[in-house]
Amino acid sequence: MSESHPAISGCRVRPVLAPLAIPHKTASGTLEAAPLVLIDITAEDGVTGSAYIFAYTLVALEPLSVLTRNIIDGLSGEAGGPADINALLDARFRLLGNQGLVAMAIAGIDMALWDAAAKRAGRPLSLLIGGSSDPVRVYDSLGQMPPDETAREVEASLERGFRAFKVKAGHPDVGVDVAVVRAIRKVAGADTWVAADFNQAFSPGEAVRRMKVLDDEGLAWIEEPVHATDHDGHAAVRAAIRTPVQTGENWWGVADMRKSVAAGASDFAMPDVMKIGGVTGWQAAAGLAQERSVPVASHLFLEISAHLLGATPTAMILEWFDVAGTLLTSTPAVKDGHTVPWSEPGIGVVWNENAISKLTG
Repeated sequence: MSESHPAISGCRVRPVLAPLAIPHKTASGTLEAAPLVLIDITAEDGVTGSAYIFAYTLVALEPLSVLTRNIIDGLSGEAGGPADINALLDARFRLLGNQGLVAMAIAGIDMALWDAAAKRAGRPLSLLIGGSSDPVRVYDSLGQMPPDETAREVEASLERGFRAFKVKAGHPDVGVDVAVVRAIRKVAGADTWVAADFNQAFSPGEAVRRMKVLDDEGLAWIEEPVHATDHDGHAAVRAAIRTPVQTGENWWGVADMRKSVAAGASDFAMPDVMKIGGVTGWQAAAGLAQERSVPVASHLFLEISAHLLGATPTAMILEWFDVAGTLLTSTPAVKDGHTVPWSEPGIGVVWNENAISKLTG
């Protein structure tokens, strides 16, 4: 056991279907709850690090929980910093491959270990990894709705402190997408920051046709207009339109990010801390973004992402889609379009055990 990084001694891993404070509407239905795996890892010095990961679909929740618990059990007695443990797990799973559920579990473990390291150091994560606690710009991530409903959502969002917005687009009629963007600006102001997410909906040709209709709307970006793995397709769309292109939430590790950057697939980068490899993977991604002068936005995981963007030289904006807030004792506040990272030691994931007990029985 090293003095600075005591050995792992135990864990608690819980699958939970967390109700969303604000239901999220999509083309396929309304998301009322998020399937999350809650992770607590305890070391021999008694410090516990906490984090959560998002299973996306209920059918993956239990398998992801079991896999995460099994991996942590295999780390019992291992000592080392989060990056050391991350490297150890990368080696252990090299033949199987570090993607999918394996990557999600390893990233969750990495986040929990960084939480413990920050608590042990008596510092918030942002300062531990060389960042700042300055306010971070945020946007509210809204669902797919008709213009009038979108306008009502924006009015409520403005009251909560947001000043920038992203909507899920891709209505059958592109004219409705245009009307939604204009409805937002009618409520929030003509110069309001607005982005649109197409969730990999189109072929490159269809994406170009639609995006040219949207080119005059002054969008901050259009997100994943084609399949996430189609780097050349994204590059073709990007070359054909004036609106910036955003991708990155589905990069599995920095290797995928390198492929995307090399193809010229995106104007920006949007790593997801769970898919990019936890805090350790994010640091590598931030380094690549700095090297290539690529502005960085976050995806989900707003608590830890606020810290990570505070330590990212080319940080741009944080996505606010709160999947875990109903299970936490507190969430970051939003004021005048900005939030501030958790100021206490750790990342700010503190469980509301009363709320969790009602879900787990």
